[in-house]
Amino acid sequence: MMSPKQISDDRGSSHFRHAPFQIIHVIGNFLRIWSVYSMYRYLNQSGAPVVLFLFCCLVPSSFVFLILQKPWKGRALSSQQIVPSLINGVITALYFILWGKGLKSCGPLRAILSEYSGAVLGVLSGVLYGRKGHVWKKVGGLVAMLVALFFLSQGWATSSLSPFYILLCNTDTKEEELVTEQALGLMGMMIPVVAGILSALRRVIARRVSLKNQQKKRLHAITITSATCFLFPLAMWDLVTGSSSGKAVELPFSAWAFLGTIVFGIILIFYVDNIAEERLHMVFSSPRHLMVAGACIIVMEIAYEMDFSLPGFIVCCLVLGFGIYEATSLERSKKDSSIKSEDGPNGILGNDFDTSPVLPI
Repeated sequence: MMSPKQISDDRGSSHFRHAPFQIIHVIGNFLRIWSVYSMYRYLNQSGAPVVLFLFCCLVPSSFVFLILQKPWKGRALSSQQIVPSLINGVITALYFILWGKGLKSCGPLRAILSEYSGAVLGVLSGVLYGRKGHVWKKVGGLVAMLVALFFLSQGWATSSLSPFYILLCNTDTKEEELVTEQALGLMGMMIPVVAGILSALRRVIARRVSLKNQQKKRLHAITITSATCFLFPLAMWDLVTGSSSGKAVELPFSAWAFLGTIVFGIILIFYVDNIAEERLHMVFSSPRHLMVAGACIIVMEIAYEMDFSLPGFIVCCLVLGFGIYEATSLERSKKDSSIKSEDGPNGILGNDFDTSPVLPI
């Protein structure tokens, strides 16, 4: 039996070993969110078609993944893995389209946070239909997420619509200082929420068809290539319809917008998420992941001088984080027990922990 001192020493050494991976996770998410804000500004200023822009970013990304992972080498992949990966490519393409359109219409803050809600809603739906225990916690998590979405749709995270900003303003200066802006409403945020559900679905499929991490990386290269092929006719349709309507379809080149989306928004974030899952046991739909993203969003909102209300944003994140915590309580407890039973001397899982049939990774 280990003494309390030995247990505390083991925990301290474990935190010390995981510190570099935590730093990588924070930096990777910061760069990804930075690329999202750059993409949002580029799309708004240039008026470039979302699908065409995403296609131009996915083409070099698919080549990079194919060169790095070489899915044609090594142990042959079975048709039971390749076919679902190709189908997953179609889902991934739909996710990129909806998320890009949601980003352009709702803004980066709402798009990123509603994507978290969508991912957890995907988890929640499977748990409610697949398990009967702890249903009240799932319902509470669902209600909290809907409340957070409602706050976001009403503009609580923006200074022009935040109730906190209105309360702090004098009644005489309200009309002069506040910018007249209409709230999006819940229906206006459905596009990024549906994109989040598709994101959850593609993570589930990627996890179920790959038994090992190396296979997951090889299959991801196939998935991104499939998504690029699916986007090709849609991007060409944008060109054809734009030229036939008499409007010249332009795609101005912006080095940071394209390179940031390719390198940080598509390629790097995949490997960073893999490190977070393997080393930190942190999935996308987790309060810790949301906390890191929230801190990065605050920095970007201030740096890009967006319409931003810090108190309203914190309230939305707290409510959303509570919803995520309650919605994933059952999976988190199972994962923790799995980690305790399967952790080796290095504190790393010997195999992929199996938490929930629909838990996005």
